[in-house]
Amino acid sequence: MLSRSAREADETLRYGEGSEHVIELWRPGNGPVTRTVVVVHGGFWAAEYDRTHIRPLCAELARQGYLTAALEYHRVGQPLGGWPGTFTDVADGLDALPALTGGLVDGANTVLLGHSAGGHLALWAASRHRLPPGSPCHGGEPLRVRGVVSLAGVCDLEAAYRLNLDDGAVRRLLGGGPAQVPDRYRDADPAGLLPLGARCVLLHGDEDDRVPFDISRLYYHVAAGQGDDVTLERLDGMGHFELIDPGAPAFRAVLGAIDAVFAPEWAAR
Repeated sequence: MLSRSAREADETLRYGEGSEHVIELWRPGNGPVTRTVVVVHGGFWAAEYDRTHIRPLCAELARQGYLTAALEYHRVGQPLGGWPGTFTDVADGLDALPALTGGLVDGANTVLLGHSAGGHLALWAASRHRLPPGSPCHGGEPLRVRGVVSLAGVCDLEAAYRLNLDDGAVRRLLGGGPAQVPDRYRDADPAGLLPLGARCVLLHGDEDDRVPFDISRLYYHVAAGQGDDVTLERLDGMGHFELIDPGAPAFRAVLGAIDAVFAPEWAAR
């Protein structure tokens, strides 16, 4: 998946002056745009992993009828990456989408979908309304989306830090551990910004050797305990990258998760 090619995006939008302040847009082939999926790629927030590997998924989602936007952001190892730049990039890019698309993107008809570290960022972006006023990432009125689909997401940063995922990825992202920079974990960890107040579906393979299934399970139990409408689906026999491979069996579950978030019964609540 890290080297597979896909068709070029139909349009590239800019939401800032930085090198990574771009959003690639794939338009559905037929009919009016009624539903948008904003995709946030993973790669443990590291500079060497950009949106390239998520393009096959984006192109296929557009083929399935969704306006699909791949939101890029500065990552650890880049001058504007890490804390808080990675977070403010995702926030700024998401909030800019309605204006950049001439009103085509509407938060009520938008789902955030993130893979791995992108799952963390998608859940965090949907939780920004719970940030305290003094947070560096607090600002304005965040775009409130319909819901989130997390694919093998790093949903709990404190747990990921304890497990030393990717040999210290969370420490590199936030500049230390929970004891050294507690305010950053307070503001950056979606597991600490619950209840989400939006529909959430967590998909995770039980053979994932990059982000353990228990990371999603921890988030699920906390979110459910806070009254959120959250679903956790364990994908038996699946690893980490099958969840973003349109040719893998797991893709059916991904489409099902998106459909669940868009379900009319949720809109009526």
